[in-house]
Amino acid sequence: MNMLEVGKKAPNFTSVNQNGEKVKLADLTGKNGVVVYFYPRDMTPGCTTEACDFRDNFARLKKFGYNVVGISKDNPKSHTKFIEKQELNFDLISDESGEICEAYGVWREKVFMGRKGLGIVRSTFLLDSSLKIKKIYDSVKVKGHVEEIIKDIQEIQGK
Repeated sequence: MNMLEVGKKAPNFTSVNQNGEKVKLADLTGKNGVVVYFYPRDMTPGCTTEACDFRDNFARLKKFGYNVVGISKDNPKSHTKFIEKQELNFDLISDESGEICEAYGVWREKVFMGRKGLGIVRSTFLLDSSLKIKKIYDSVKVKGHVEEIIKDIQEIQGK
């Protein structure tokens, strides 16, 4: 398993967004950076709560110069439905092959309802504009997560 470290460059990737358009990580970065979050599945309760929290705080993150992008193994059509249903205001990237999840080390064994299996471990990476990792949030708990990211960005920016 590839373990990423703070201060190192994040793996760049090219994949497709909800519209089937080819996108690169570098193209998704805001003025000061990007919040890349990995989540298990569109339309599930925890993932919906997390996505809506990013949606509701998107303007604040943009104000700090950060963009947001969500990544799961769902296909673009599923992402489109999720975006429309939840009125999301940021791109969702499709990683059907699992290559991006592997590169970021988020495809791991986990236990769900007492059963072990491989899946996406909810994780977030705060990257600066040169795609260097500023902070890694592993095994994220949804409640309060976006607020924690905003606090860390404020600290980084000295505000």
